[in-house]
Amino acid sequence: MTNEYFSHMWDNFSPENDIEFRSVEEIRDFQEERMRSAISFLEKNSPFYKRMFSKCGIDPSRIRHIDDLVKIPFTTKKDLQLFGEDFLCVPRRNVIDYITTSGTLGDPVTFCCTENDLQRLAYNEMKSFSCAGLTPDSTVQLMTTIDKRFMAGLAYFLGLRKLGAGVVRVGNGIPELQWDTIRRIKPDTIMCVPSFILRLLDYAKEHGIDYKSSSVRKIIGIGEGLRNQDFSLNLLGSKIQSQWDVELYATYSSTEMGATFSECPAGKGGHVHPELIIVEIIGEDDLPVPDGEPGEIVVTTLGVEGMPLLRFRTGDIASKIVEKCDCGRNSYRLTPLVGRKNNMIKLKGTTLYPPAINDVLDNAEYVGNYVIYVQDSEAGTDDVLVKVSLRGEPDFDAVKDLKDRFRSRLRVAPRVEVSSFDEIRRITMPEAGRKPVKFIDRRASHQPQSK
Repeated sequence: MTNEYFSHMWDNFSPENDIEFRSVEEIRDFQEERMRSAISFLEKNSPFYKRMFSKCGIDPSRIRHIDDLVKIPFTTKKDLQLFGEDFLCVPRRNVIDYITTSGTLGDPVTFCCTENDLQRLAYNEMKSFSCAGLTPDSTVQLMTTIDKRFMAGLAYFLGLRKLGAGVVRVGNGIPELQWDTIRRIKPDTIMCVPSFILRLLDYAKEHGIDYKSSSVRKIIGIGEGLRNQDFSLNLLGSKIQSQWDVELYATYSSTEMGATFSECPAGKGGHVHPELIIVEIIGEDDLPVPDGEPGEIVVTTLGVEGMPLLRFRTGDIASKIVEKCDCGRNSYRLTPLVGRKNNMIKLKGTTLYPPAINDVLDNAEYVGNYVIYVQDSEAGTDDVLVKVSLRGEPDFDAVKDLKDRFRSRLRVAPRVEVSSFDEIRRITMPEAGRKPVKFIDRRASHQPQSK
């Protein structure tokens, strides 16, 4: 495998030759050529996939088209946890950065990145930021950590550098520091977890900061959804925009994918970068579903050198949109996530995903913060407990009002308890954590298995 497979894309990109604007047929042919190169690389260099191909009697040279991928077994999070070393395709001396997943679904997984992998990350984020309308004239305040072996913060920094935009590395939390930085440096864009914006707005109101006249004109959200399945703003997105007239952009990414799906100004789904990843949407029968129908996102990475993945099950549920976007791109898009397959809840006969519960809580103006627990009931069914803190002292029964809101929107209501803001914050923002924890799954069937 020549070095060209890993590097030429990152070095020679220009908007004029962007594959996303070519025809659907050209995009597919291009992806299939890169897929064949990726599989050939795995056959030669991956202990895990060599073993899989041999055990399953798969001739990699016969996987010629994307439709042929169904002949290959899935790769799972458990595979990465149990056989992590076997996914490494290069000598250790070629590894220059070590990244770990957040570990929200079990033991964290370590990913080894080569110089080419970091160049690919930079390229990925450069394209994603461009998709969201950023230019070399933009100045972006990063409210994300770049340490703690976190891929996202590093990727954002590298991508903004490649784009030529200004970067303000503030890190997460500390509203006072965030507003002081906005006042001093005047960024036009901020990037953070969307729910943190509500804390920023509360702080601004409490301290007389004229946030509506600030330099910020655009917010790029990570880790939380901003839109419904029809692309309208969800309750969290609406709550932000009703208070602050800014452009909102949602993104979807993961460490395993090493890629980001970012919205364009049309706001109608996250665009795939075809040179970086192949996406299948898989149904309950483990076969691809028709375009437009929801299913599990399964990805095959392209251009990854250190630890490439073939048909990796993300556990996330979304749909694929194949119609041409208003922005002119012909690459397919993903809808906002419905939820995580493993996080599906069956409450009193109704199927729910945590984002639906989040929407109700985010739209209750008297809720300060919250955490959702799901656990086994004595009857063996799912039991859901929502702990909330309250803003001030409402002159009504907040628990009853919340339950009424749940029934109105979801048809069923979980148990609701009131706790202090500080108690819930200790749970949702652990000192060693990198992301807010709003959902805690205590069901026996969802606990990580010992090795």
